[in-house]
Amino acid sequence: MNQENQTTISEFLLLGLSNQAEQQTLLFVLFLGMYLITMVGNGLIIMAISLDSNLHTPMYIFLANLSFADISSISTSVPKMLINIHTKSQSISYESCVTQMYFSIVFVVTDNLLLGVMAYDRFVAICHPLSYATIMQLRLCASLTVIPWVLSNLVALTHTLLLVQLLFCDRNAVPHFFCDLAPLLKLSCSDPMINELVLLILGLSVIIFPFVLILFSYICIIRAVLRISSTGGKWKAFSTCGSHLTVILLFYGTIVGVYFLPSSNHTDDRDKVGAVLFTVVIPMVNPFIYSLRNKDMKGALRKLISKKNFLPVMT
Repeated sequence: MNQENQTTISEFLLLGLSNQAEQQTLLFVLFLGMYLITMVGNGLIIMAISLDSNLHTPMYIFLANLSFADISSISTSVPKMLINIHTKSQSISYESCVTQMYFSIVFVVTDNLLLGVMAYDRFVAICHPLSYATIMQLRLCASLTVIPWVLSNLVALTHTLLLVQLLFCDRNAVPHFFCDLAPLLKLSCSDPMINELVLLILGLSVIIFPFVLILFSYICIIRAVLRISSTGGKWKAFSTCGSHLTVILLFYGTIVGVYFLPSSNHTDDRDKVGAVLFTVVIPMVNPFIYSLRNKDMKGALRKLISKKNFLPVMT
């Protein structure tokens, strides 16, 4: 159906994180800084992995995809927020709002699924080291890279197709800094029960399935590491998955802290906090976690930022 047959409004108003005029400049500077740090940090990781042949392994291919998802995730929300603050305009067209919602779902879900894939890769590397090259062949590696992107797009497409069936009559003020699904459902003047049910089912699925895979993988990893006799061997095995485990704790710790722990804050405030953490903070800190705790990554980044890699050799 055409949009005109579904809704009487042509745009939404993004109310942002604060309605205090004096806070807008601070928010602009803060989020611009976080956006630039995220772009540079994740961009360097992607470039380092691409240019260093020693990093052309499944673990780093998955990491490059995670960095790309992080860049894309923050780019779906923060630039529009910065534009709105700069122009003192809160408007976003209906089509742009739906598009923004679609891609925000894609990249957050992809992030989550990739964490599960990376956990499986660490499980194979530590629990079956002699068979790693045989198991993680190009075909499987490609499949594990593509599947998260395909599934995340299917999830986003499902939510989008259901959303455009809803009527939006006169309420168009979104109490958020981007078009997130949950606040949009609250604005509909038709019954969003099916949308909310699908949101619950798919939301739990994309959280539980990767989490179960991660939990199983790390239980097996811990058991395998504890069987190693030497302390040095144990430390080396744990160090290979330390960065990934840190990111997992940050990601799922955020889910528990924002959505499961009791709080006196209003639901809208909690949703905003969760959205900022998932779409801005976590994508910003991921490059630091992976680069500071990984010798190979630090070596590749040193090569990348050296003059030999950025400047042509003068002859």
